[in-house]
Amino acid sequence: MSEPLFRDPEAPVADRVGDLLARMTLAEKVGQVNQRMYGWDAYERTPSGHRLTDAFRAEVARFDGMGALYGLQRADPWSGVTAETGIGAGDGARVSDAVQRHVVENTRLGIPVLLVEEMPHGIQALDGTLLPVNLAVGATWNPELYEEAASLAAAQLRARGGHVALVSALDLVRDPRWGRAEECFGEDPYLAARFTEALVRGVQGSAGDRIGPDRAAVVLKHFAGQGATVGGRNSAATELGARELHEIHLVAALAGVRAGAAGLMAAYNEFDGVPCAASHHLLTEVLRERWGFGGLVMADGLAVDRLVRMAGDPVAAGAMALRAGTDLSLWDDCYPRLGEAVRQGLVEEAVLDRAVGRVLALKFRLGLFENPYTVARPQAPELLERLSERVARESVTLLEHDGVTLPLQGRRAGTVAVIGPNADSVPHQIGDYTAPQRPGTGSSVLAGVRAAAPEGTRVGYARGCGLVGGDLSGLPEAVALAGASDVAVLVLGGSSAREPDTRFDANGAAVVATGNPVEMTCGEGVDLAGLGLPEGQSALLDAVAATGTPVVVVLVQGRPHALADLTGKAAAVLSAFYPGPWGGRAVADVLFGAAGPQGRLPVSVPRSAAQLPVFYNGKDHGYRGYVDQPATARHPFGHGLSCTTVEYGTPRLSLGAVEATAFAPDGGPAPVTCEVRVSNTGARPVLETVQLYVRRVLGGSSWPRTRELRGFVRVELAPGESTDVTFPVEARTLASFTYAGEWAVEPGEFAVGTGPSSQRTQEARLTVTAAQA
Repeated sequence: MSEPLFRDPEAPVADRVGDLLARMTLAEKVGQVNQRMYGWDAYERTPSGHRLTDAFRAEVARFDGMGALYGLQRADPWSGVTAETGIGAGDGARVSDAVQRHVVENTRLGIPVLLVEEMPHGIQALDGTLLPVNLAVGATWNPELYEEAASLAAAQLRARGGHVALVSALDLVRDPRWGRAEECFGEDPYLAARFTEALVRGVQGSAGDRIGPDRAAVVLKHFAGQGATVGGRNSAATELGARELHEIHLVAALAGVRAGAAGLMAAYNEFDGVPCAASHHLLTEVLRERWGFGGLVMADGLAVDRLVRMAGDPVAAGAMALRAGTDLSLWDDCYPRLGEAVRQGLVEEAVLDRAVGRVLALKFRLGLFENPYTVARPQAPELLERLSERVARESVTLLEHDGVTLPLQGRRAGTVAVIGPNADSVPHQIGDYTAPQRPGTGSSVLAGVRAAAPEGTRVGYARGCGLVGGDLSGLPEAVALAGASDVAVLVLGGSSAREPDTRFDANGAAVVATGNPVEMTCGEGVDLAGLGLPEGQSALLDAVAATGTPVVVVLVQGRPHALADLTGKAAAVLSAFYPGPWGGRAVADVLFGAAGPQGRLPVSVPRSAAQLPVFYNGKDHGYRGYVDQPATARHPFGHGLSCTTVEYGTPRLSLGAVEATAFAPDGGPAPVTCEVRVSNTGARPVLETVQLYVRRVLGGSSWPRTRELRGFVRVELAPGESTDVTFPVEARTLASFTYAGEWAVEPGEFAVGTGPSSQRTQEARLTVTAAQA
């Protein structure tokens, strides 16, 4: 008897999907779009190893198969999985294979299960290697480095038996009060798009339709607009017009789709009353019909259950999400009842078939029907650890400097005081969505300073105050230490570290109420009304600065905290968005000059929460500012100093005028180029990030933005060296989203600017004319 077509690895994926669908019962189809079970409930640890639970076996039997299993290897306070009860690196592949073997060998058709894991900045599992959070990745302005790191993280996931990586990439920090700011690459769509492309390439590889055994399928989170909810409130309403949605919040998603992303996760937020998981316009009309996306759409955790309030009951809610274009559920009680929805006529079986087909297609792309078990070999974790530290080092951003204090070498490094509530804490620098770290993993800032300080340097430490609240019992010790030192390194900021006593919502978001003693200032569920540093930290800064000792402030944070004017208080200010376990060494390298500060802000730093929004690329209405404070950022998007001086020449355009028809919408040679001379006029080498911005001065069918990032190049310059940097000016440089529902270069006058940040550019004018009759 010949093998069925769906078992033929040489047959086209579409043909294999069609053949398998024709053999499936309604119940089996429903099983393939379900991801109802929490993975940590699928096993239990025994003295002799791990065993599959009866609950898991029953879940497989319920639909004679399983579409996907979420979080088999997840470990954190929400799941309750610890180092003692979870799955370490040495057991990951074995337990994953046991799960897969049960599904394949105990179901009629033997369809493998997708094993889905969180990989926001490295796999969220015991012994998983962590990267800095996305906001730190964005501060590197180095997509190539991130692609390399993402590739190794995917290989680590596959070596443990996982198949699908859930990675935040599509959200933007449009309101830094939002607790999930750390999961974003920044506030700018162009920057986020470049990192999203790098993520897809790194995780999935470039093998086209097939995803290799050392690569994973990536599901990009969250689609769409979740970073623009009203008031920075998690999972709330989003008030966006069509142009704002497409020009700001869909750019990274479109880049990810064009790069070949296997899937997208529908966001929690709603547009004009319609949650994303139920939005036919977003998931079908835009994503599939306009963009041609053929991958799968996954719901966020319990998002479909939320639709019951609209639909009236779980059966109708599941039908609503399925009709809209949601293919795969997550933990909800609605999709298990899709069989009822089909029988009641609430949704056609053909609609269910399309969703099932997308799930099956991904399993075929991953090669799971030919090799359902783990074949990737584990890599030495040191490779990814070194990349993690390199990402951290390149992300450290110098915000302010008196020109003399850094680097801390020679005469300035005799006695160093390291002070601050998170100066000696690795958990406070690794961010949300992290597994418990083994003892000895990583380096705090204090440990990094002690290791990097020149021989003979005396390093003292004082906590000074609590991370949150007004505990100042350690203030006298900190002041005395600072006063007796040559320089004080003051480590301030926040934490997303979840503790065993943290309370959680049903979907895993932290519940941190006013007055809660848990020291979380960021992370999912931790939105803030005010963005200033906690009261105790501000008092500590004032007291240490009053000693007269030069103060270097290091901000270890998951969001851009609002900063007061630190002139006269701080000799230097460094930003280190959660730099990961080895971030302490990275910060110390910058402090002592082993590495120059290379980071650039991926977000604008506000003066206060009262002035929000403060993102740089809003509509250009010429607003003059509030009466009591400026409307401009304390530090603008793209800002980052070095320990030398860099000068920019005036940008030069190859043409001053060009017809709009010269800009090919789908690529082709750039009709115009922009060139700028950049010179290192100081005494130290520098890696300079040269930025290209565009703003529309006249013309167009909609109101223009202040300016928009449209390119960046990183160049290394020795002292006294100059170089010419050339940018192409092409369709995507000048295009805007028109009210006709398409991207187009409209006739008008444009200012093309180059410089070191969004607020420090020199410009040249370009006229785009209408086509001649």
